Amino acid sequence: MEHEGRLKAVTPAEGREAERSEAERAGAGVTDRRAGVVVVADPEVPEKARRRRFTAEYKLRVLQEADACSEPGETGALLRREGLYSSHLVVWRRQRAEGTLQGLRPRKRGRKPQPTNPLAKKVAELEWENRGLKRRLKQAETIIDVQKKVSQILGVPLSDEPEGESE
Repeated sequence: MEHEGRLKAVTPAEGREAERSEAERAGAGVTDRRAGVVVVADPEVPEKARRRRFTAEYKLRVLQEADACSEPGETGALLRREGLYSSHLVVWRRQRAEGTLQGLRPRKRGRKPQPTNPLAKKVAELEWENRGLKRRLKQAETIIDVQKKVSQILGVPLSDEPEGESE
């Protein structure tokens, strides 16, 4: 399961030895008598801590078990067995009250995506085209200015009429 830590299951024969070991007496292992298995915690620390994620079904199951606890200390035992904090129960109960399973689904972390404007792509294309046309216009104006200066130097008058229309 996603919510379980790094634990190693030991067979019942190995479990008897593990029960008598120093680590077991020091509280490093957890015995599950119903399954006949001793679970020994892995002492190695992972390189990078990972955030635990709990499914909605798991949250509901734990909440039902917590709600069923009536004797003093039962809730604490449940939390220790599951490796949870009391704050988990507080948050999960609030989520359950807000909207059952929907409130229990894990929320996506981080910044919410901004809605894209459907016209943004068209605006960007038109701006790009506008920049290109301005560049071509500037180039054409420079060419015309050079032609005027060359005609003045050579003494050739420029006609305002286009070439094909003169007689």
